[in-house]
Amino acid sequence: MLTSITDGLLCCLLGKTPNAVGPLDSVESGDGYSFLEVKPGRILRIRHGVPKRPEFPEEPEEAAAAERGAVRCKRRITLYRNGQLLIENLGEAVRSELPQGQNASADPSGTVELEMPDAAGIPGCAGAGRDGAATPGKRRKRKPKKVVTVDCKKRITSCKGTHGDVVLFFIHGVGGSLDIWKEQLEFFSKLGYEVVAPDLAGHGCSSAPPVAAAYTFYALAEDMRAVFKRYAKKRNILIGHSYGVSFCTFLAHEYPELVHKVIMINGGGPTALEPSLCSIFNLPPCVLHCLSPCLAWSFLKAGFARQGAKEKQLLKEGNAFNVSSFVLRATMSGQYWPEGDELYHAELAVPVLLVHGMHDKFVPIEEDQRMAEILLIAFLKVIDEGSHMVMLECPDTVNTLLHEFVLWEPD
Repeated sequence: MLTSITDGLLCCLLGKTPNAVGPLDSVESGDGYSFLEVKPGRILRIRHGVPKRPEFPEEPEEAAAAERGAVRCKRRITLYRNGQLLIENLGEAVRSELPQGQNASADPSGTVELEMPDAAGIPGCAGAGRDGAATPGKRRKRKPKKVVTVDCKKRITSCKGTHGDVVLFFIHGVGGSLDIWKEQLEFFSKLGYEVVAPDLAGHGCSSAPPVAAAYTFYALAEDMRAVFKRYAKKRNILIGHSYGVSFCTFLAHEYPELVHKVIMINGGGPTALEPSLCSIFNLPPCVLHCLSPCLAWSFLKAGFARQGAKEKQLLKEGNAFNVSSFVLRATMSGQYWPEGDELYHAELAVPVLLVHGMHDKFVPIEEDQRMAEILLIAFLKVIDEGSHMVMLECPDTVNTLLHEFVLWEPD
Protein backbone atom coordinates (compact mmCIF):
# COMPACT_ATOMS: atom_id res chain seq x y z
CA MET A 1 0.00 0.00 0.00
CA LEU A 2 2.90 2.36 0.81
CA THR A 3 4.30 1.74 -2.67
CA SER A 4 0.97 2.64 -4.25
CA ILE A 5 0.78 5.91 -2.29
CA THR A 6 4.38 6.81 -3.19
CA ASP A 7 3.82 6.08 -6.88
CA GLY A 8 0.63 8.13 -6.82
CA LEU A 9 2.33 11.15 -5.23
CA LEU A 10 5.16 11.00 -7.77
CA CYS A 11 2.65 10.88 -10.61
CA CYS A 12 0.82 13.92 -9.25
CA LEU A 13 4.08 15.86 -8.87
CA LEU A 14 5.43 14.87 -12.27
CA GLY A 15 2.10 15.13 -14.07
CA LYS A 16 2.25 11.56 -15.42
CA THR A 17 -0.50 8.98 -15.62
CA PRO A 18 0.10 5.95 -13.36
CA ASN A 19 -0.08 2.49 -14.83
CA ALA A 20 -0.95 3.54 -18.36
CA VAL A 21 -0.15 0.14 -19.77
CA GLY A 22 1.44 0.19 -23.20
CA PRO A 23 0.82 -2.13 -26.14
CA LEU A 24 1.48 -5.82 -25.93
CA ASP A 25 5.09 -6.90 -26.12
CA SER A 26 4.11 -9.90 -28.18
CA VAL A 27 1.11 -10.89 -30.28
CA GLU A 28 2.08 -14.52 -30.66
CA SER A 29 -0.62 -17.09 -30.01
CA GLY A 30 -0.36 -19.08 -26.81
CA ASP A 31 -1.96 -22.26 -25.58
CA GLY A 32 -5.66 -21.75 -26.30
CA TYR A 33 -5.20 -18.00 -26.70
CA SER A 34 -4.94 -15.79 -29.75
CA PHE A 35 -4.69 -12.05 -30.36
CA LEU A 36 -7.03 -10.11 -32.61
CA GLU A 37 -6.16 -6.66 -33.94
CA VAL A 38 -9.54 -4.92 -34.04
CA LYS A 39 -7.93 -1.63 -35.14
CA PRO A 40 -4.35 -0.67 -35.96
CA GLY A 41 -2.45 -0.96 -32.69
CA ARG A 42 -5.56 -2.06 -30.76
CA ILE A 43 -5.07 -5.74 -29.93
CA LEU A 44 -7.36 -7.91 -27.83
CA ARG A 45 -6.49 -11.21 -26.21
CA ILE A 46 -9.02 -13.91 -27.14
CA ARG A 47 -9.65 -17.30 -25.58
CA HIS A 48 -10.95 -19.37 -28.48
CA GLY A 49 -11.70 -23.01 -27.91
CA VAL A 50 -12.69 -25.20 -30.86
CA PRO A 51 -13.61 -28.76 -29.83
CA LYS A 52 -12.70 -31.82 -31.82
CA ARG A 53 -16.02 -33.08 -33.12
CA PRO A 54 -16.58 -36.56 -34.55
CA GLU A 55 -16.86 -36.72 -38.31
CA PHE A 56 -20.51 -37.62 -38.67
CA PRO A 57 -23.54 -35.50 -39.59
CA GLU A 58 -25.62 -33.77 -36.97
CA GLU A 59 -28.66 -35.43 -35.50
CA PRO A 60 -31.44 -35.90 -38.08
CA GLU A 61 -34.13 -34.57 -35.74
CA GLU A 62 -32.51 -31.12 -35.83
CA ALA A 63 -34.83 -29.97 -38.62
CA ALA A 64 -37.91 -31.19 -36.78
CA ALA A 65 -36.71 -29.56 -33.58
CA ALA A 66 -36.22 -26.27 -35.40
CA GLU A 67 -39.79 -26.37 -36.67
CA ARG A 68 -41.07 -27.31 -33.21
CA GLY A 69 -39.34 -24.29 -31.69
CA ALA A 70 -40.94 -21.71 -33.99
CA VAL A 71 -42.25 -18.69 -32.05
CA ARG A 72 -44.23 -15.73 -33.36
CA CYS A 73 -43.28 -12.49 -31.59
CA LYS A 74 -45.50 -9.46 -32.13
CA ARG A 75 -45.79 -6.49 -29.80
CA ARG A 76 -46.58 -2.81 -29.95
CA ILE A 77 -44.47 -0.53 -27.73
CA THR A 78 -45.70 2.97 -27.00
CA LEU A 79 -43.39 5.51 -25.39
CA TYR A 80 -45.10 8.56 -23.91
CA ARG A 81 -43.57 11.98 -23.41
CA ASN A 82 -43.33 11.49 -19.66
CA GLY A 83 -41.11 8.46 -20.23
CA GLN A 84 -43.82 5.90 -19.47
CA LEU A 85 -43.67 2.71 -21.50
CA LEU A 86 -46.75 0.74 -22.55
CA ILE A 87 -46.15 -2.74 -23.98
CA GLU A 88 -48.87 -4.71 -25.75
CA ASN A 89 -48.04 -8.29 -26.71
CA LEU A 90 -50.21 -9.01 -29.74
CA GLY A 91 -48.97 -12.40 -30.92
CA GLU A 92 -47.93 -15.72 -29.51
CA ALA A 93 -45.08 -15.62 -27.02
CA VAL A 94 -43.28 -18.23 -24.98
CA ARG A 95 -44.19 -19.07 -21.40
CA SER A 96 -42.14 -22.05 -20.33
CA GLU A 97 -39.91 -22.87 -17.41
CA LEU A 98 -36.38 -24.05 -17.97
CA PRO A 99 -36.30 -27.85 -18.19
CA GLN A 100 -34.23 -29.94 -15.86
CA GLY A 101 -30.90 -30.62 -17.54
CA GLN A 102 -28.35 -33.35 -17.13
CA ASN A 103 -26.84 -31.66 -14.11
CA ALA A 104 -30.13 -31.19 -12.29
CA SER A 105 -28.67 -33.01 -9.30
CA ALA A 106 -27.09 -29.74 -8.18
CA ASP A 107 -28.54 -28.33 -4.97
CA PRO A 108 -31.91 -26.83 -5.98
CA SER A 109 -32.11 -24.81 -2.78
CA GLY A 110 -29.33 -22.58 -4.10
CA THR A 111 -31.61 -20.95 -6.66
CA VAL A 112 -34.88 -19.08 -6.44
CA GLU A 113 -37.04 -19.07 -9.55
CA LEU A 114 -39.09 -16.07 -10.63
CA GLU A 115 -41.52 -16.63 -13.48
CA MET A 116 -41.21 -14.59 -16.64
CA PRO A 117 -43.82 -11.85 -17.14
CA ASP A 118 -47.23 -12.75 -18.51
CA ALA A 119 -47.17 -13.01 -22.28
CA ALA A 120 -50.53 -11.24 -22.47
CA GLY A 121 -49.35 -8.12 -20.69
CA ILE A 122 -46.34 -6.81 -18.80
CA PRO A 123 -47.15 -6.43 -15.10
CA GLY A 124 -46.03 -3.26 -13.48
CA CYS A 125 -46.49 -1.16 -16.64
CA ALA A 126 -49.16 1.43 -16.02
CA GLY A 127 -51.85 1.65 -18.65
CA ALA A 128 -51.82 -2.06 -19.55
CA GLY A 129 -54.93 -4.11 -18.92
CA ARG A 130 -55.18 -7.79 -18.10
CA ASP A 131 -55.52 -8.68 -21.78
CA GLY A 132 -52.54 -6.54 -22.76
CA ALA A 133 -54.63 -3.70 -24.18
CA ALA A 134 -54.19 -0.16 -23.01
CA THR A 135 -56.65 1.45 -20.62
CA PRO A 136 -58.83 3.49 -22.99
CA GLY A 137 -59.19 6.53 -20.79
CA LYS A 138 -55.50 6.99 -20.09
CA ARG A 139 -54.48 6.42 -23.69
CA ARG A 140 -56.77 9.15 -25.00
CA LYS A 141 -55.37 11.71 -22.57
CA ARG A 142 -51.74 11.33 -23.56
CA LYS A 143 -50.05 11.77 -26.88
CA PRO A 144 -47.40 9.11 -27.59
CA LYS A 145 -43.89 10.26 -28.33
CA LYS A 146 -42.98 7.11 -30.24
CA VAL A 147 -44.72 3.90 -31.28
CA VAL A 148 -42.66 0.84 -32.25
CA THR A 149 -44.02 -2.43 -33.64
CA VAL A 150 -41.97 -5.61 -33.32
CA ASP A 151 -43.18 -8.43 -35.57
CA CYS A 152 -40.97 -11.42 -36.21
CA LYS A 153 -40.93 -15.18 -36.24
CA LYS A 154 -37.97 -16.89 -34.60
CA ARG A 155 -36.89 -20.50 -34.38
CA ILE A 156 -35.57 -21.16 -30.89
CA THR A 157 -33.81 -24.50 -30.81
CA SER A 158 -31.62 -26.34 -28.36
CA CYS A 159 -27.89 -25.95 -28.91
CA LYS A 160 -25.81 -29.02 -28.22
CA GLY A 161 -22.06 -29.26 -28.17
CA THR A 162 -22.12 -31.45 -31.26
CA HIS A 163 -23.74 -28.71 -33.33
CA GLY A 164 -21.01 -27.12 -35.39
CA ASP A 165 -22.97 -23.91 -35.99
CA VAL A 166 -23.10 -22.90 -32.30
CA VAL A 167 -20.66 -20.49 -30.62
CA LEU A 168 -20.76 -19.23 -27.03
CA PHE A 169 -19.38 -15.72 -26.41
CA PHE A 170 -18.38 -14.67 -22.88
CA ILE A 171 -17.91 -10.92 -22.15
CA HIS A 172 -16.64 -9.71 -18.77
CA GLY A 173 -17.25 -6.38 -17.04
CA VAL A 174 -15.21 -3.46 -15.71
CA GLY A 175 -11.99 -4.51 -13.99
CA GLY A 176 -12.34 -8.16 -14.96
CA SER A 177 -10.76 -10.35 -17.60
CA LEU A 178 -11.62 -13.45 -19.57
CA ASP A 179 -10.10 -15.46 -16.71
CA ILE A 180 -13.22 -14.91 -14.57
CA TRP A 181 -14.95 -17.32 -16.97
CA LYS A 182 -12.42 -20.10 -16.31
CA GLU A 183 -14.96 -22.55 -14.85
CA GLN A 184 -17.54 -21.86 -17.56
CA LEU A 185 -15.04 -22.09 -20.41
CA GLU A 186 -13.74 -25.44 -19.17
CA PHE A 187 -17.25 -26.75 -18.52
CA PHE A 188 -18.62 -25.96 -21.98
CA SER A 189 -15.42 -26.91 -23.79
CA LYS A 190 -15.57 -30.39 -22.27
CA LEU A 191 -19.17 -30.68 -23.50
CA GLY A 192 -18.01 -29.98 -27.05
CA TYR A 193 -18.97 -26.31 -27.42
CA GLU A 194 -16.97 -23.71 -29.29
CA VAL A 195 -16.27 -20.84 -26.88
CA VAL A 196 -14.94 -17.32 -27.38
CA ALA A 197 -13.95 -14.97 -24.54
CA PRO A 198 -12.15 -11.64 -25.13
CA ASP A 199 -10.30 -9.30 -22.78
CA LEU A 200 -11.68 -5.77 -23.05
CA ALA A 201 -9.19 -3.10 -24.03
CA GLY A 202 -6.93 -2.27 -21.09
CA HIS A 203 -7.99 -5.44 -19.26
CA GLY A 204 -6.21 -8.76 -18.89
CA CYS A 205 -3.56 -9.09 -21.59
CA SER A 206 -5.18 -6.82 -24.18
CA SER A 207 -3.40 -3.65 -25.24
CA ALA A 208 -4.19 -0.47 -23.31
CA PRO A 209 -4.26 2.72 -25.41
CA PRO A 210 -3.12 5.77 -23.41
CA VAL A 211 -6.15 7.92 -24.38
CA ALA A 212 -9.43 7.98 -22.46
CA ALA A 213 -11.49 7.96 -25.66
CA ALA A 214 -10.40 4.34 -26.24
CA TYR A 215 -12.55 3.18 -23.30
CA THR A 216 -15.94 4.74 -24.04
CA PHE A 217 -18.92 2.44 -24.43
CA TYR A 218 -18.98 2.95 -28.17
CA ALA A 219 -15.27 2.19 -28.57
CA LEU A 220 -15.53 -1.01 -26.54
CA ALA A 221 -18.77 -1.97 -28.31
CA GLU A 222 -17.05 -1.69 -31.68
CA ASP A 223 -14.30 -3.97 -30.36
CA MET A 224 -16.94 -6.54 -29.39
CA ARG A 225 -18.55 -6.14 -32.80
CA ALA A 226 -15.23 -6.97 -34.45
CA VAL A 227 -14.78 -10.05 -32.23
CA PHE A 228 -18.34 -11.17 -32.94
CA LYS A 229 -18.01 -10.78 -36.71
CA ARG A 230 -14.73 -12.67 -36.64
CA TYR A 231 -16.00 -15.78 -34.80
CA ALA A 232 -19.80 -15.77 -35.21
CA LYS A 233 -21.59 -18.67 -36.87
CA LYS A 234 -25.23 -19.43 -37.57
CA ARG A 235 -26.36 -19.68 -33.93
CA ASN A 236 -24.55 -17.57 -31.34
CA ILE A 237 -25.21 -17.35 -27.62
CA LEU A 238 -23.98 -14.26 -25.76
CA ILE A 239 -23.10 -14.45 -22.05
CA GLY A 240 -22.25 -11.20 -20.28
CA HIS A 241 -21.42 -10.18 -16.72
CA SER A 242 -22.12 -6.74 -15.24
CA TYR A 243 -20.98 -4.11 -17.77
CA GLY A 244 -20.46 -6.89 -20.30
CA VAL A 245 -24.25 -7.36 -20.42
CA SER A 246 -24.57 -4.01 -22.20
CA PHE A 247 -22.35 -5.23 -25.03
CA CYS A 248 -24.42 -8.42 -25.32
CA THR A 249 -27.57 -6.31 -25.60
CA PHE A 250 -25.89 -4.13 -28.21
CA LEU A 251 -24.89 -7.13 -30.33
CA ALA A 252 -28.31 -8.77 -29.98
CA HIS A 253 -29.92 -5.56 -31.18
CA GLU A 254 -27.50 -5.16 -34.08
CA TYR A 255 -27.55 -8.81 -35.23
CA PRO A 256 -31.01 -10.25 -34.39
CA GLU A 257 -30.70 -13.00 -37.01
CA LEU A 258 -27.37 -14.27 -35.68
CA VAL A 259 -27.92 -14.02 -31.92
CA HIS A 260 -29.82 -17.11 -30.77
CA LYS A 261 -29.99 -16.52 -27.01
CA VAL A 262 -28.58 -14.09 -24.43
CA ILE A 263 -27.55 -14.70 -20.83
CA MET A 264 -27.23 -11.69 -18.50
CA ILE A 265 -25.42 -12.21 -15.19
CA ASN A 266 -25.92 -9.40 -12.65
CA GLY A 267 -26.40 -6.90 -15.46
CA GLY A 268 -28.90 -4.55 -13.86
CA GLY A 269 -31.95 -2.79 -15.20
CA PRO A 270 -32.84 -1.67 -18.74
CA THR A 271 -31.63 1.88 -18.25
CA ALA A 272 -29.59 4.17 -20.46
CA LEU A 273 -25.97 4.37 -19.29
CA GLU A 274 -24.66 7.66 -17.98
CA PRO A 275 -21.56 8.19 -15.78
CA SER A 276 -22.14 9.57 -12.31
CA LEU A 277 -20.82 13.07 -11.67
CA CYS A 278 -20.20 12.30 -8.00
CA SER A 279 -18.38 9.02 -8.47
CA ILE A 280 -15.05 8.30 -6.83
CA PHE A 281 -13.79 7.33 -10.29
CA ASN A 282 -13.86 10.99 -11.32
CA LEU A 283 -10.80 11.59 -9.13
CA PRO A 284 -7.44 12.02 -10.90
CA PRO A 285 -5.71 8.75 -11.85
CA CYS A 286 -2.87 9.42 -9.44
CA VAL A 287 -5.33 9.69 -6.53
CA LEU A 288 -7.08 6.53 -7.63
CA HIS A 289 -3.71 4.81 -7.76
CA CYS A 290 -3.12 5.76 -4.13
CA LEU A 291 -6.55 4.41 -3.22
CA SER A 292 -6.21 1.20 -5.24
CA PRO A 293 -5.71 -1.07 -2.18
CA CYS A 294 -8.87 0.37 -0.61
CA LEU A 295 -10.79 -0.03 -3.87
CA ALA A 296 -9.67 -3.64 -4.20
CA TRP A 297 -10.76 -4.35 -0.62
CA SER A 298 -14.14 -2.69 -1.25
CA PHE A 299 -14.63 -4.74 -4.41
CA LEU A 300 -13.86 -7.94 -2.51
CA LYS A 301 -16.36 -7.04 0.21
CA ALA A 302 -19.14 -6.03 -2.19
CA GLY A 303 -18.47 -8.58 -4.92
CA PHE A 304 -18.63 -11.73 -2.78
CA ALA A 305 -21.18 -13.00 -0.29
CA ARG A 306 -18.26 -14.12 1.91
CA GLN A 307 -14.82 -12.58 2.22
CA GLY A 308 -12.12 -15.08 3.02
CA ALA A 309 -8.95 -16.63 1.70
CA LYS A 310 -10.93 -18.58 -0.91
CA GLU A 311 -12.53 -15.44 -2.33
CA LYS A 312 -9.20 -13.59 -2.42
CA GLN A 313 -7.68 -16.51 -4.29
CA LEU A 314 -10.60 -16.51 -6.76
CA LEU A 315 -10.00 -12.83 -7.46
CA LYS A 316 -6.31 -13.49 -8.00
CA GLU A 317 -6.90 -16.45 -10.29
CA GLY A 318 -9.58 -14.56 -12.22
CA ASN A 319 -7.24 -11.61 -12.68
CA ALA A 320 -10.18 -9.47 -11.56
CA PHE A 321 -9.89 -5.84 -10.52
CA ASN A 322 -6.29 -5.85 -11.69
CA VAL A 323 -6.36 -2.93 -14.13
CA SER A 324 -4.52 0.37 -14.06
CA SER A 325 -6.12 3.37 -12.38
CA PHE A 326 -6.12 5.20 -15.73
CA VAL A 327 -8.03 2.41 -17.49
CA LEU A 328 -10.43 2.05 -14.56
CA ARG A 329 -11.20 5.76 -14.50
CA ALA A 330 -11.58 6.01 -18.29
CA THR A 331 -13.83 2.96 -18.48
CA MET A 332 -16.13 4.10 -15.69
CA SER A 333 -16.30 7.66 -17.05
CA GLY A 334 -16.95 6.33 -20.55
CA GLN A 335 -20.16 4.50 -19.66
CA TYR A 336 -22.36 6.78 -21.74
CA TRP A 337 -25.02 4.98 -23.80
CA PRO A 338 -28.26 6.99 -24.05
CA GLU A 339 -29.77 4.60 -26.60
CA GLY A 340 -29.83 1.67 -24.18
CA ASP A 341 -33.10 2.59 -22.47
CA GLU A 342 -36.22 0.53 -21.76
CA LEU A 343 -37.51 0.94 -25.30
CA TYR A 344 -34.23 -0.38 -26.70
CA HIS A 345 -34.49 -3.50 -24.53
CA ALA A 346 -38.21 -3.99 -25.20
CA GLU A 347 -37.46 -4.30 -28.92
CA LEU A 348 -35.34 -7.42 -28.37
CA ALA A 349 -37.06 -10.59 -29.56
CA VAL A 350 -34.38 -13.02 -28.39
CA PRO A 351 -34.78 -15.34 -25.37
CA VAL A 352 -32.89 -14.06 -22.35
CA LEU A 353 -31.80 -15.77 -19.14
CA LEU A 354 -31.21 -13.40 -16.22
CA VAL A 355 -28.96 -14.74 -13.44
CA HIS A 356 -28.74 -12.72 -10.23
CA GLY A 357 -26.73 -13.26 -7.06
CA MET A 358 -29.00 -12.55 -4.09
CA HIS A 359 -26.24 -10.82 -2.08
CA ASP A 360 -25.10 -8.54 -4.93
CA LYS A 361 -24.34 -5.10 -3.47
CA PHE A 362 -23.67 -3.51 -6.86
CA VAL A 363 -26.89 -4.47 -8.66
CA PRO A 364 -30.19 -4.57 -6.70
CA ILE A 365 -32.51 -7.44 -7.55
CA GLU A 366 -35.24 -4.93 -8.43
CA GLU A 367 -33.23 -3.92 -11.49
CA ASP A 368 -33.12 -7.46 -12.87
CA GLN A 369 -36.81 -7.86 -12.05
CA ARG A 370 -37.56 -4.78 -14.13
CA MET A 371 -35.42 -6.18 -16.93
CA ALA A 372 -37.49 -9.39 -16.86
CA GLU A 373 -40.68 -7.33 -17.15
CA ILE A 374 -39.44 -5.34 -20.14
CA LEU A 375 -37.97 -8.19 -22.21
CA LEU A 376 -40.27 -10.25 -24.42
CA ILE A 377 -38.97 -13.74 -23.55
CA ALA A 378 -37.14 -13.74 -20.23
CA PHE A 379 -36.34 -16.09 -17.34
CA LEU A 380 -35.01 -14.74 -14.05
CA LYS A 381 -33.03 -17.12 -11.84
CA VAL A 382 -31.79 -15.95 -8.43
CA ILE A 383 -28.89 -17.77 -6.77
CA ASP A 384 -29.38 -17.44 -3.04
CA GLU A 385 -25.75 -18.07 -2.08
CA GLY A 386 -24.15 -15.83 -4.72
CA SER A 387 -23.20 -12.19 -5.03
CA HIS A 388 -21.86 -10.06 -7.89
CA MET A 389 -19.12 -12.55 -8.83
CA VAL A 390 -21.54 -15.45 -8.74
CA MET A 391 -19.83 -17.37 -11.58
CA LEU A 392 -16.72 -17.59 -9.38
CA GLU A 393 -18.58 -18.26 -6.13
CA CYS A 394 -21.07 -20.86 -7.37
CA PRO A 395 -19.63 -22.22 -10.64
CA ASP A 396 -21.55 -25.52 -10.55
CA THR A 397 -24.92 -23.84 -10.07
CA VAL A 398 -24.19 -21.22 -12.72
CA ASN A 399 -22.95 -23.83 -15.20
CA THR A 400 -26.10 -25.89 -14.66
CA LEU A 401 -28.41 -22.93 -15.23
CA LEU A 402 -26.51 -21.84 -18.32
CA HIS A 403 -26.45 -25.33 -19.80
CA GLU A 404 -30.18 -25.85 -19.22
CA PHE A 405 -30.91 -22.59 -21.01
CA VAL A 406 -28.60 -23.48 -23.90
CA LEU A 407 -30.46 -26.78 -24.32
CA TRP A 408 -33.92 -25.25 -23.83
CA GLU A 409 -36.39 -24.86 -26.65
CA PRO A 410 -40.14 -24.13 -26.70
CA ASP A 411 -42.61 -26.98 -26.78
